[in-house]
Amino acid sequence: MGTIRDRLEQLEAVSLSKFATKSFETIGRKEPVEECSIRTNFQRDRDRIIHCKAFRRLKHKTQVFLSPFDDHFRTRLTHTLEVSQIARTISRALALNEDLTEAIALGHDLGHTPFGHCGEGVLNHLVKGGFRHNEQSVRVVEDLEYLNLCQETIDGIYTHSWGLEPKTCEAKVVQFADKIAYINHDIDDSVRAGIIAEDDLPTECRKYFTSDKNKRLSKMINEIINNSLNSPKIEECWHYTTMLREWMFQNVYVDSPAKLEEKKTARIVCELYKYYTDFLKNQVEEDKIERIVIDYISGMTDQYAIEKFKELFIPKPIQAINKDEAIFRLIKKYSE
Repeated sequence: MGTIRDRLEQLEAVSLSKFATKSFETIGRKEPVEECSIRTNFQRDRDRIIHCKAFRRLKHKTQVFLSPFDDHFRTRLTHTLEVSQIARTISRALALNEDLTEAIALGHDLGHTPFGHCGEGVLNHLVKGGFRHNEQSVRVVEDLEYLNLCQETIDGIYTHSWGLEPKTCEAKVVQFADKIAYINHDIDDSVRAGIIAEDDLPTECRKYFTSDKNKRLSKMINEIINNSLNSPKIEECWHYTTMLREWMFQNVYVDSPAKLEEKKTARIVCELYKYYTDFLKNQVEEDKIERIVIDYISGMTDQYAIEKFKELFIPKPIQAINKDEAIFRLIKKYSE
C-alpha cells in the first residue's frame, strides 16, 4: 500500500494539465532529502517558506505606505498573501500545480528591503552591481536560511519580477498575480489614505472594469484564465491593466503624499549602510563586507531599521543612577 504522498502524486498525474509541473517530476533539490510520507515536494517547499524567519518579518515591512498606523493598510506580508490567493485561483482554474504556485507566491518577496521600493532603490544605488529584491529572495532561501527548496520553486521566486521569463507555467501565473495584487490593493490603500478617489482613475479603465474594486480584480483574473485555457502559455489582455499601472506610477508611486517620507527613509538606509560598512573594516575580509551589510540591512523590518538608526545616530539623555530618588526624598520628608 502506498503513502499519502504517493496518492497525491497519482492525483496530480491524472488531474493536472499536461502543461502543469508535476511534483514527482521535479528537478530536485541541491541536497537530496528523504521523501515525506504525507506531503509532495512542492507542499514541503511551501511549509518551509511559511516557517522561516524571513517570512515572519514581512509583517513589518512596507508595501507602499511607510510604517502605517492604520491597521488596514497593506504590508509586505498581506501583499504576499493576496498574491498567493490570486495565483492559486488562476492555477486551480487552469489545472496547474497549485502547491508549486503557492510556494513561489509565498517566497517571492522574502528578500525585500525595509521601506519598500525606496529601500531597494537606495541599496541599488549604493551596491556595486546593484541590488534587486528577487535576487536577494533567492539568496534568503538558498544561503541565509538554507531552505533547500526545489529548483522550480527557486526559479519562480527569481523570475517573479517583470521582464524575466519563468521556466514553468506556475511561475508565470505568480508573475501576473503579483502585478494584479499590487495594482488593486494599492488603489484601495490610496483611496483609504485620501490620496486618490475611484473617480480619479482613467475613464477608459473605469468603463472597462467598472468602479467596483471587486469586479475589477475579478475581471483581471478571468482575463488570464480565459486567455490561457488549454495553452502552454499564460496570457492576458493587459491593455487596461497596464494603463492603470502607468496611472498609478504617475499619481501615487512617484510623486504623491505617500512618498513624502521617502527622503527620510532613504537617509536611514544610506546611513546604516555607511555605518556598518565602516564598522566591519578590519574585522572581516574586505571583499566580504558589502555582502554582509546587504544581507543585514535588507533583512531588517521598518521598525528595526528605525530603532537601529535611533540607537546609532540619535543622542540619548543622561539617566540618573537612581531613577526613583524623588520618591525616596518624599519618604524621608514624611518620616521626619
